[in-house]
Amino acid sequence: MNKIILGDNATVLPTLPAGFARLIYIDPPFNTGTAQKRDRIRVRAAEGPGVRGGFGGRRFDVERVASGSFADEFDDYPAFLLPRIESALRCLTPDGSLFVHLDSREVHHVKVALDGLLGRGRFKNEIIWAYDYGARSKSRWPAKHDTILWYAMDPERYVFDFDQMDRIPYMAPGLVSKEKAARGKTPTDVWWHTIVPTSGHEKTGYPTQKPLGILNRIVKVHSRPRDVVLDFFAGSGTTGEAAARHDRRFVLVDSNPEAVRVAARRLAFARPEHVGFDLDPA
Repeated sequence: MNKIILGDNATVLPTLPAGFARLIYIDPPFNTGTAQKRDRIRVRAAEGPGVRGGFGGRRFDVERVASGSFADEFDDYPAFLLPRIESALRCLTPDGSLFVHLDSREVHHVKVALDGLLGRGRFKNEIIWAYDYGARSKSRWPAKHDTILWYAMDPERYVFDFDQMDRIPYMAPGLVSKEKAARGKTPTDVWWHTIVPTSGHEKTGYPTQKPLGILNRIVKVHSRPRDVVLDFFAGSGTTGEAAARHDRRFVLVDSNPEAVRVAARRLAFARPEHVGFDLDPA
């Protein structure tokens, strides 16, 4: 079940099977000011041949619902994001986890909205990804962190494989034993990790690409081998690579033809099925 799907996630998510993914990670638009238009779509199971296919040969009818355009200065960002997350929740296993990657523009609004949708008892962590790269503002403290919200579908039963957690160096190794210094310490909820280097082998050229190291940590700790990981704002496919490199499977969805082709080339080693697009020869 390695798939890369070109399509609006509002349309695609209702066609995916229930309970197939142990982990959902998404890195949605950050509300940066870029103009976008996203039509709202209502999907229903088709009585006849339908206009769109789904898993298991099922067919669906799609109805476009009138909507305005958003400037990625969304008039109501949670109203854009939360219906998509709600549609995806049925895809999680009962012990699955949801990770939502945001920055300071919207994370506080989304946290409140997710608490309302899921219940505050399912909230497990606010993870801070801190980095130190790029321009320095002279009018405010430079913004050098993102926030990743983790919710567990069942707060009493979820995947958290402590032994798969990558260790990090002690900042003062001389204050601990040689054995501890050699082993390293476990990370906290603040993760220091550089952005994707512009000249590094990992760089795809796709804007907003997130480092593989961040996704490796999430995938290894919060899923098991052969589990499926779902990312419905897939971008350049970092989630898929982390899954494939650690013996997981993936389903990636993105509405940008450039994104899915970048992801398909990047993940060719995993032989994913391409849904809704053909990979241009390169």
